[in-house]
Amino acid sequence: MIRSLGRTALGLVYEFGDWTVFSFRSFVGFWAQQRRGHKLATAIHEIGGRCVPIVLTVGLFTGLVMGLQLYYTLARLGAEAALGDAVGLSLVRELGPVLTALMIVGQSGSAMTSELGFQRNDEQIDALQTMGIDAKGFLVGPRLWAALFCFPALTALFDLIGVVGGYLTGSVLLNVDAGVYWNHVFDSITWADVRGGFIKAICFGALTISICAYRGFFTHLKSSLRGVRGVSESATRAVVFSSVAVLAADYLITSFLI
Repeated sequence: MIRSLGRTALGLVYEFGDWTVFSFRSFVGFWAQQRRGHKLATAIHEIGGRCVPIVLTVGLFTGLVMGLQLYYTLARLGAEAALGDAVGLSLVRELGPVLTALMIVGQSGSAMTSELGFQRNDEQIDALQTMGIDAKGFLVGPRLWAALFCFPALTALFDLIGVVGGYLTGSVLLNVDAGVYWNHVFDSITWADVRGGFIKAICFGALTISICAYRGFFTHLKSSLRGVRGVSESATRAVVFSSVAVLAADYLITSFLI
C-alpha cells in the first residue's frame, strides 16, 4: 500500500511538472509563429464568440434565481432593500467568474480537447513537428493567449446580465423599488471587487484552457483507450479536471484576496 501510494504521488508530481512545462512552452512558442494576429483572432472567436449565447443565457437565469431566493431570505430579516448589494457582490466576486469559466470549459474546452485529440490520432501534430514547426506554439499558444482576453470579457457580460436578471425578479416581479435596487448595486460594488473578479477570470482562463489543451495534445499517452473512444475519454477528463481546478483555484484566490 505504501509503495502504491508513493507511486501515485510521484505520478501526480510528474504530471504537474509536465503540464507546467507544456503550458509555458505553448505561451512562449506563440510569439515565434507567423500570422499571429490571424491565429489569435480565430482563437478568440472559437473560445469567446461561440460562448456568448450560453454565457448570456446562464447569466440571466442565474440573476433571476438569485433575485428570487435572496429576496425571500432578506425579507425574513426585513432587509429587502439590500437585494442589490447581495446580487451584485455575489455575481462580481464569485458566481460570475466561476460559472463563466465552467460554461466555457463545457463548450469550447471540450471541443478544443477533441480537436487536438483527433489531430494527434491523424498524425497531424507529428507532421507539424516533422516539418520543424513548434506544434505547441502553433496549435495551443493562440488559444492560451485568447483565453486571457475572452474569460474577463465574458465574465463582465455574465455579471451585467446577471444584475439585470436580479432587477427583473426583484423590482419587476417582487416590487422592490428600482431606484433603491440600482443605487445599492452601484454603491456596494467597488473597483476592488471588479478587479478581483477579473483576476479570477484570467487565472481560470489560463488554467482551464491549458488543462484541456494538455489532455488533447497528449491523448495518445493519457488515455487508456484508442481512436475515437480515446478522444472522448480525454475530452471528458479534461472537462472534469478543469471544473475541479476552477473550484480549487477559486478558493485559493479568494483566500488571498480577502
